[in-house]
Amino acid sequence: MKLYQYMIPVKLVICLVFLFPDSLWPQYYVSNDWKLTTVGKVRQIILNRGRMSRNGNYADFPYLIGCEYPPGSGDEHINATGWWIGGIAPGYVKRVSVGAGGKTPDEFWPTEAPWDTIWVVNKGNVMDIGGTQADGTVDIYWPGYKAISDQDFVFRCNDYLVLSPSLGGNIRDPHSPLYLEVIGTVYTWSSPPLDEVIVWTFYIIPKKFSVEDVYFALQFGARVGPINKSPGADDRSLYFPEHKMVAHEDGPGGTDGDPAGAAIGFKLIPPPGLELILNYTFTWGSEALTRDKDDDRYDAISQNYIMENQEEYYGGSAYFSAGPFDAELGDTLKLQLAEILSPNLQGLVQRASVIDEVIKKDFKFPSGVPSPQLKTEIRSKEVHLSWYPTAEVNPETFTDPYRADGTQYPFEGYRLYKSTQTADGPWTLLGEYDIAGNEYGQNSGLAYEYTDIGLLNNIEYYYSVTSFSKPDEIFPWPSVESSIYQSVVEVILGPKTPETVGEVRVVPNPYRGDLEYSSYIPPWEKPPAGRDWMEQDRKIQFIHLPNKCEIKIYTLAGSYVAKILHDDPIRGYENWNMTSDVGQAIASGIYLFTVKDLVNGKGQVGKFVVIK
Repeated sequence: MKLYQYMIPVKLVICLVFLFPDSLWPQYYVSNDWKLTTVGKVRQIILNRGRMSRNGNYADFPYLIGCEYPPGSGDEHINATGWWIGGIAPGYVKRVSVGAGGKTPDEFWPTEAPWDTIWVVNKGNVMDIGGTQADGTVDIYWPGYKAISDQDFVFRCNDYLVLSPSLGGNIRDPHSPLYLEVIGTVYTWSSPPLDEVIVWTFYIIPKKFSVEDVYFALQFGARVGPINKSPGADDRSLYFPEHKMVAHEDGPGGTDGDPAGAAIGFKLIPPPGLELILNYTFTWGSEALTRDKDDDRYDAISQNYIMENQEEYYGGSAYFSAGPFDAELGDTLKLQLAEILSPNLQGLVQRASVIDEVIKKDFKFPSGVPSPQLKTEIRSKEVHLSWYPTAEVNPETFTDPYRADGTQYPFEGYRLYKSTQTADGPWTLLGEYDIAGNEYGQNSGLAYEYTDIGLLNNIEYYYSVTSFSKPDEIFPWPSVESSIYQSVVEVILGPKTPETVGEVRVVPNPYRGDLEYSSYIPPWEKPPAGRDWMEQDRKIQFIHLPNKCEIKIYTLAGSYVAKILHDDPIRGYENWNMTSDVGQAIASGIYLFTVKDLVNGKGQVGKFVVIK
């Protein structure tokens, strides 16, 4: 496959490859980037490097979980996971460039170009990927890129960069690159049966010389379980030869309990015609991680050896490789991996079979109907929801060219959901409304409005509306529902912001430490996803605040405790975690507070009680 026949060549760069020695290749990167998948049931970190998981050593990586499934669960699934590429350079020299793993720092990085970040392209959109350099050189490395999935990610990196020491990094010395550029795409879907699947595609492009006997390897770190409970301690590694899939499974019970998504796998999708002639290697344990020399690493990933599956659940890592391939200078080697999540191993195998069918059809399969826009109208202790079709988004007139049954308009109905926890759920179905008088669904009739009553003020509620399609019985393909996460709206009820102070009060009052406020429905105190409740999650609320005011809290004896500044014309309240300005949790007692209106200078005094 010659991907570059569709790309604009940069002749100057190609000439430099042959004119200058290896020492002139290293550059410094400035475009290190990350994105998070937001459709489907997997929250996967996407990096424009050679790794697929977070690296705890990098402070510029704020998201704590590398692969969360299901959303909002706080369950991690991978750690120290990345791809390696090994091959034979001229002179029969074995070289391996490492994305993640073991003693070697990451060796695939983006260039210094500001457009070598991560591009996000949604379904139906077309985008030129790349940019123009300061000297006017055009570097559009993928013109007219058209999204394949509901949410595509595109990135570019290579193995001949040096990470700038000024940015806190270093690279193996000496590093002998294969001079490979890798363009990566990541496909994600919002609807079953692919909302628990991510497809990674790697376009491997030799930039200096042809590389023989290429092996593509996955260093796969096992880490399945709650992020706050030592995930991975009771995992095991397995290999499914019929699907060319390496997997990790969490053991029952143990210190990390039983996560909802107990299994994760990576399935190799080899180029057509090569499935039966490739060599495959699967081993588990730390043996691969201890190898830090190219010769040893190449021998490890090219040994054509399938280790027996791990029987006992005691954690560890695995690596899986396939080859040999040839990567000719001027050509492009295309390889694909399917990342699959499931509650159990049986689900992994089922989804692997679905992926085989999807690949055969070149990703042309019936898709989900788009979600309508959800609008809210806040009333006294209730919210009115509406989702009428618009000219911009009309699910009822959506057409799908990939249906096999010839249905002109596949839309069947709407579903309305509510969560009292987070924007990631868990979700409660409030209603299902489908077309009446046909052979599908409940025939309840379509509806476009709903009023949710009996709600509490100053509490977050989350709502979402989805569309679902008729099944395609000819393809065959099930009814597909749009992603519940695409139309989420947050609603906070409460009275209008008062003109000034005078009615400010504290809730709950008294605050009782013997009550589990986090178990209320909706919860009054909510720790972040993946973490148990802690002292710092305690909460009282100052309500009926004017737009701009200052709150000060004192002990009954008059000792200063804390100050809160409020500046919000919409939300007339502020939360306080009952921690002083010096970081000390307050004790039981009676406390005084003052509120000063920063607009007119008026003030108010009040008190509240804390019983721990």
